[in-house]
Amino acid sequence: MKKYSTLIIALLLGVSLIIGGCTTTPKVMTTKDLVAEANEHVTNVPVSVAKELLDEGGYIFLDVRTAKEFKMGHIPGAVHIERGLLEFKINNQVPDKNAQIVVYCKAGGRGSLAAHTLVRMGYKNVTNIEGGWVPWEKAGYPVE
Repeated sequence: MKKYSTLIIALLLGVSLIIGGCTTTPKVMTTKDLVAEANEHVTNVPVSVAKELLDEGGYIFLDVRTAKEFKMGHIPGAVHIERGLLEFKINNQVPDKNAQIVVYCKAGGRGSLAAHTLVRMGYKNVTNIEGGWVPWEKAGYPVE
């Protein structure tokens, strides 16, 4: 009996070592990596194109900056949902998955991540402003 117990323990140990050796540790990603990955799945446009979209009308501008940043100035008519709350609030604010959404943050990173999240949630027409709010304000475009 002791012989079989030792054999079973040895087999179980061997199988667990083989299975453990076959798994890979996921790559730890930096913020830069995450934004680069998001950018592979979203359309980014320069601020000049975003201004044309605003002038054209029919687009929802989504500001994903903090409340403090939003209060300091934002694109006229923008919907505000902080990046950290996007997944929880977007369906109530923008229920139409075919809506034309233009996302922006302060410098582009949060906007890229938010735009990618929207795409993953089934939104079909999502664009991110390259560089975010900073080039918009610098260009002297309208602000509220």
